[in-house]
Amino acid sequence: MRAVIVDDERANIENLHILLNKYCPKIKIIATATQIEEAVGILGLHHPDLLFLDIQLGKRTGFDLLKQVTEKTFEVIFVTAFDQYGIQAVKFAALDYLLKPVNPDELIGAVAKASQRIQNKMQNEQLNFLIQQVQKPEKISQKIALQQHHEIRYVDVDEILRCEADNTYTFFFLTNGDKILISKPLKEYSDLLKPNGFLRTHQSHLVNPLFVKSWLKEDGGILLLKNGDRIPVSKSNRESVKAYLSS
Repeated sequence: MRAVIVDDERANIENLHILLNKYCPKIKIIATATQIEEAVGILGLHHPDLLFLDIQLGKRTGFDLLKQVTEKTFEVIFVTAFDQYGIQAVKFAALDYLLKPVNPDELIGAVAKASQRIQNKMQNEQLNFLIQQVQKPEKISQKIALQQHHEIRYVDVDEILRCEADNTYTFFFLTNGDKILISKPLKEYSDLLKPNGFLRTHQSHLVNPLFVKSWLKEDGGILLLKNGDRIPVSKSNRESVKAYLSS
């Protein structure tokens, strides 16, 4: 795979280059850049398979770079020290990111997933979706990308009734009756959807409060949803769920 690294600190580029040489020898670094304008030219000239992109580039961001690239036929692995909003946006788009300092095992895993996707040379719709999200003035995303084995579904958050854990997988139940299985744990979506008001009622359940009909005083507490689903409320979550619903 032909790859480009974009980071505003040369030392970070060199460190990532060393890690890739050691742990991902099939990656060939064809160019690097520290500035957005330089990176735009490189991407247009070389058309890489993969881009390692720092989220924070000085006073600008990697998102600013992607906005200037017309044909996004490459896969992206974001690399960041810490940027809560940036990571949030990347997660909503179901894209991969690595935290600095980069963990070799996580790097190997991210590269392996990118390698599988690179076989499809079509426009990277996830990047287009990401750019649409970060251009919105509000910090809370109204859509989420749900990556399945055979497709990526772009779902309005308000169309999600609830989520339910199945070991390390998560089922999404939508208002149209669809049930989508995603190979990520419920905790990740609990953290991701918390700013949208979603309630963690139980270790296995996450609920959109828009669809709560009533609180049933049985078995310690059950939420009755508008579609008839009955969702248990654990003892540890009871007070916080009650407080939210009564506010």
